[in-house]
Amino acid sequence: MNVNDYITQVAIRARKAAREMARAQTSAKNAALHRIADIILEQAAELADVNAKDMTAARDNIDPAMLDRLELTPARIESMADGLRQIATLADPVGEVTDMNYRPTGIQVGKMRVPLGVVGIIYESRPNVTADAAGLCLKSGNATILRGGSEAIHSNQAIAECLRQGLNECGLPEDAVQVIETTDRDAVGTMLQLPEYIDVIIPRGGKGLIERVTEQARMPVIKHLDGICHVYIDHKADIDKAINIAFNAKTNRYGVCNAMESLLVADTVAEQVLNKLGPMLIDKGVEIRGCGKAQQILSSIKAATEQDYATEYLAAIMSLKIVCGIEEAMEHIEKYGSRHTDAIVTEDITAARTFLNNVDSSSVMVNASTRFADGYEYGLGAEIGISTDKFHARGPVGLEGLTSQKYIVIGDGHVRQ
Repeated sequence: MNVNDYITQVAIRARKAAREMARAQTSAKNAALHRIADIILEQAAELADVNAKDMTAARDNIDPAMLDRLELTPARIESMADGLRQIATLADPVGEVTDMNYRPTGIQVGKMRVPLGVVGIIYESRPNVTADAAGLCLKSGNATILRGGSEAIHSNQAIAECLRQGLNECGLPEDAVQVIETTDRDAVGTMLQLPEYIDVIIPRGGKGLIERVTEQARMPVIKHLDGICHVYIDHKADIDKAINIAFNAKTNRYGVCNAMESLLVADTVAEQVLNKLGPMLIDKGVEIRGCGKAQQILSSIKAATEQDYATEYLAAIMSLKIVCGIEEAMEHIEKYGSRHTDAIVTEDITAARTFLNNVDSSSVMVNASTRFADGYEYGLGAEIGISTDKFHARGPVGLEGLTSQKYIVIGDGHVRQ
């Protein structure tokens, strides 16, 4: 069977499974989530061994940030299971009825939340996405087709077996979660041309992948582009608090979309902040590229270019600019940011509210690390991705983002006059 025929058959099976999942009871979905979590933990050693093979094969072919995303550490395996269990505790959005109102004609009109149907997810590295995405699609009553990167093919297939086993044991259709078994790039192209079977596509990966999917998909796309996240340290920031937040935002993990890529510091506190924070970052191995004013304080750092401020590094590199205040900081974020996550550190409530009201990003934070921009941290159980779109979903996409609404009308023999 050629690639096009194979993907089409996968999509046909997913469409059939989606109809069954839309009718599935909450108890069955929750039981499956708990059972899959159990199986993942039972198979933890096997998952780690398979992942080690992928890591070895990829070590010389992908950059350190992607390699970090590929690794399944014991903590990440446990986190996959925890995420599934947390999803099971969340309220089931499917069937929720809201806004029921009587109209002057006597009919009742309201909205009911319903699954999207078949969700296609295309992603690179990060095999934990396989479990996270499948769990969210399962709970929201969707079927999903998962197409991971070639570098994670064995890890993804091993996780897929855990998912299918759990679904089968709990009486749900195995085809509700299908992981594409081929690494042929044509598989993606075929998925993007099947709107009759796939209702929405969600790409997670580099800019090239996002652009390809956006240009070629014949169905709606929920996407996020670059994660150029900023931390702005205000004139009235608590300096120790600011240093801890900025250091965590950059160094907690480098290869993630919610890591700080650019630090903005108000000029009146720049020396106080940078004389302490700069050496901490440099000792950690972070390369700082700063403006002329920043170089006067930290003489060893490189000069920042225009491109540096518009770059998502996903590495131990960051840009730095000293600004005259909150207005310049917000202008900088508007010009160079990606509308992902931006934070202010300040003790001034007026500055905090100004930042919250005027920075147009999917997550805007006060006195917190950008690393909190995450579905798990937001209580969503996990996330499909962090959308920088404004429609249909924005920010971490959890259960509600994987559903839509339909109008429902209740009458009693009513006819329109």
